[in-house]
Amino acid sequence: MSDSAAPSLASAKRIVVKIGSALVVDSETAAPRSAWLASVAADVAALRARGAEVVLVSSGAISLARRALGLTRRALRLEEKQAAAAVGQIRLAGAWQEALSAHRMNAAQLLLTLEDSEDRRRYLNARATISTLLQLGCVPVINENDTVATAEIRFGDNDRLAARVAEMISADALVLLSDIDGLYTADPRKDAAAAHIPAVERITDEIMAMGGDPPPGYSSGGMRTKLIAARIATGAGCAMAIALGQRDNPLAALVDGARCTWFLPAPEGRTARKRWIAGSLAPLGALVVDAGAARALQRGSSLLPAGVRSVEGDFSRGDPISVRDEGGREVARGLSAYDAEAARLIAGHRSEELESLLGWRGRDEIIHRDDLVLA
Repeated sequence: MSDSAAPSLASAKRIVVKIGSALVVDSETAAPRSAWLASVAADVAALRARGAEVVLVSSGAISLARRALGLTRRALRLEEKQAAAAVGQIRLAGAWQEALSAHRMNAAQLLLTLEDSEDRRRYLNARATISTLLQLGCVPVINENDTVATAEIRFGDNDRLAARVAEMISADALVLLSDIDGLYTADPRKDAAAAHIPAVERITDEIMAMGGDPPPGYSSGGMRTKLIAARIATGAGCAMAIALGQRDNPLAALVDGARCTWFLPAPEGRTARKRWIAGSLAPLGALVVDAGAARALQRGSSLLPAGVRSVEGDFSRGDPISVRDEGGREVARGLSAYDAEAARLIAGHRSEELESLLGWRGRDEIIHRDDLVLA
């Protein structure tokens, strides 16, 4: 616990905002809270005007459909939750599109699962899609893909999913909008002596013990799932805030210094994934590169097909591979954006030639710099 200087949303360049069902859906009408969504859209527009990229992770699909489908009892069977998600997801996406389009922003819907952030191939696809949408000026709106869940939909999935997304896209800040303005030493609704914690330097067992049970009603989550999300995000080098979401323009309030709890990023967080690529994955193949490509890698560039002289081994997209110079010395390791067959086709060719060679438009890089670590 600390009162030291906390991160600032105003300086973040890539922001993930998680929004729970209770904020999105009116509990009495089971309809989207349109005015509140409009205020969040205005905040997103203001952040983008300052040069930030914003990704929304929004719950609410099941809650938006329960009443319409007559599924009003608290405990639902898995197939009922999945059916409600299928109906409600259309309504949720429509609500966000309406709110964002008022500020000339395009909403883009993505349905992900935690597994999409853990399988290397699916991870690369998801990250590339989100990055491309951001480059095109869209606002990705992400939700758990509940309709294909193979196990019970658990409390807090979107808290953890938001943290995984923040980790995936190397976000600077993750904001969890909640019904409380941060972490307290105890539940302030039950303990008048509970003290607000403005900043947490490291998530210890003592901090985790401050998490409570999920709240009643349709909303999932609770403080404990937010602390789990904080552990994921900060471990990846991303700052995280738990902030009050029930007010209008909650992100603008946070920029202006509204009370919240900031979880400081772990100093070693940014390098954790690089260490994983470098030391935890056995290469399944190798690329031999020319001297110019080897020098470009040393300067922090991605590996382009033009610099590849030969391809060794049999690997799939997303697999770890070694990068060697023409003398046989390993200069880097990384995750391949192509399988071995495609890599052999494009080796030595310029990026503008790739589509004619492959018959489809792939990545310009054979290994992106975010997926590459120097030896």
